[in-house]
Amino acid sequence: MLEVIRKRRSIRKFKNKEVEEKKLKEILKAAMFAPSAMHLRPWEIVVVKNKETKEKLAKSTPFCGFVKDAPVVLVICAKPSFLSKFWVEDCSMLAENIYLEATNQGLGTCFCQIMGGKTIFMKDSEEYVKEIIKAPKKVRVLGLMPLGYPAEKKPPHSMKEFDEKKIHYEKW
Repeated sequence: MLEVIRKRRSIRKFKNKEVEEKKLKEILKAAMFAPSAMHLRPWEIVVVKNKETKEKLAKSTPFCGFVKDAPVVLVICAKPSFLSKFWVEDCSMLAENIYLEATNQGLGTCFCQIMGGKTIFMKDSEEYVKEIIKAPKKVRVLGLMPLGYPAEKKPPHSMKEFDEKKIHYEKW
């Protein structure tokens, strides 16, 4: 598992090659097995393949223009409730499972923060994305995860990144 974790890199350039349904399904399964507070599983995922929709999503923030070039974009959403007030944490763990299984499948992705952002038109990013995907009013959008075959090569994380000075036992 550590090998997959070290290979996981944020990919922003994708080959013009479709993602096989079998691989996409495995990634979605991995996402659904993420832990969540009280096992409430507040997440919802919108799978986007439509070119025009991806082009609109690419305008969600000034930093996610590259999502239009991915074969698939996963929109990470949640239906928060009084009980599932930890939806941000829950969906973040779901996103990490997507990262890891995408890497395991030979694919790449990158997390594009939507919640709290502004579009290139200075609109609220979350409301903009909700409008595009026709999400119900109470749904929240955490981020986008473009998915595809990497068109860029990045080295695995180095073991030098393991910094024991950042680990504290019992006390700071």
